[in-house]
Amino acid sequence: MGKYPSISLFFPAWNEEDYVERAVSRALDVLPQLTDDFEIIIVNDASTDRTREICEALAQKVPQLRVIHHPVNLKLGGAMRTGLAASTKDIVVYSDVDLPWDMRELERSLHLMNYLEADMICAFRFDRTSEGPKRIVYSFVYNLLIRALFDIQIKDVNFSFKVMHRRVLESMELHSQGSFIDAELVVKAIRKGFRVFQMGVDYFPRTRGISTLASPSVIVKMVKELVRLYPQTRSPQPPVQPVRLPPSVQQLHAVPPPGRAARG
Repeated sequence: MGKYPSISLFFPAWNEEDYVERAVSRALDVLPQLTDDFEIIIVNDASTDRTREICEALAQKVPQLRVIHHPVNLKLGGAMRTGLAASTKDIVVYSDVDLPWDMRELERSLHLMNYLEADMICAFRFDRTSEGPKRIVYSFVYNLLIRALFDIQIKDVNFSFKVMHRRVLESMELHSQGSFIDAELVVKAIRKGFRVFQMGVDYFPRTRGISTLASPSVIVKMVKELVRLYPQTRSPQPPVQPVRLPPSVQQLHAVPPPGRAARG
């Protein structure tokens, strides 16, 4: 019998043919040791490489795997909203598909969640020197800005290792279409009174493919979204369309196509 509640683990993926198979394999090594009830969700954000083909082949072999395909690229915000909305389990875990953290850390995060009676665990990276000085500076300035603007103490808001209870998602609405979505999610959880704690993890940089998250165009879009969404992020209102519907109303609503759901 599993130690923890049911778990949804989801990966956004855009042109990640080098990583999807490894991510699913690592998840299958860890999740069965933690719970008897889990699912793995990959959101293929209109990849143009072999990501779709590999995901579909994996889904034929892994009954716990679901793959959602976006017909057009909706960026990180759209992929994350799709994955969060598609989750069905009590605990929802978000990770980049290149696994910048050791999947075995998931058990420690779940233990902390129980021990601290937390609603969300946000990981931060112990050492980022392998990313290079430019990305370190960008990240430092961005995190400093988020902490100052929203009066929160999260060290590494954009790091892709977050563990949350479904009630967090059932109580909020997300609007970001890009990389600001991590901050929007965490800030709204804190501003709504949820108990959010942090844990440090070793960081493993990408060894294949290219990350675009530190490109000037992505940073400009992130800042524009921050400005546009600042008022509703700092003072979130009751959701009209929550990220995930509570079980009591799920059967009363038709689930929209993944592409439409991701646009919010």
